[in-house]
Amino acid sequence: MILKAQNLYKSYPKPNEVTLLKDISLEVAQGITVAISGPSGVGKSTLLNIFGTLELASKGSLEIAGQKIDHANLASIRNHHIGFIFQSYHLLEEYTALDNVLMPARIAKKNTSKNSPAFQRALMLLEKVGMAHRTHFLTKLLSGGEKQRIAIARALCNDPSLILADEPTGNLDEANAQSIHTLLINCAKEFHKSLIIVTHNQELSTLCDERFVLKNGTLQKVH
Repeated sequence: MILKAQNLYKSYPKPNEVTLLKDISLEVAQGITVAISGPSGVGKSTLLNIFGTLELASKGSLEIAGQKIDHANLASIRNHHIGFIFQSYHLLEEYTALDNVLMPARIAKKNTSKNSPAFQRALMLLEKVGMAHRTHFLTKLLSGGEKQRIAIARALCNDPSLILADEPTGNLDEANAQSIHTLLINCAKEFHKSLIIVTHNQELSTLCDERFVLKNGTLQKVH
């Protein structure tokens, strides 16, 4: 299992205690794509942040790639095993497309010189997402669809076990959204990555192997 969550709870004590997530368990095997939908404000992004080690659950346990999450290994697991794709892209606007794709490798202190494996992988990924012609363009000059393609390549840079995508087409028009849907699912399958997507988009949701709805703090499988 790439991800194994058991009995996760998330509560906020102030100003009045609120339990947002209740007794959530989920197992995701390698290469499986999962969609999580649900109304706004129910905690979908919070759950994804917990899966991505950006937040800690109040109770319960989480394993990523066979390693149990604790305070000591959060950063290491996040950097080596998880790739993130956000609705607002979160790219470095003053850097080139190539620089953005290489950023996770640089954070991991990998060699990113011109002939290094990381550099060559970044070029391969840019080509894979259809952005080889934008390799040396500043990100601020790119369209929203192009930026999300760069973000997908960046998420794959360190060859992570798990990709987490939070409303990846929420800022895109319908035509761009459809192409990103196809690209995201195809990349997950081709590179044999586990993928968890939080989305309101039913078309994207139906492309995934497994679907869940987050409602009243609990995760319910869609059959």
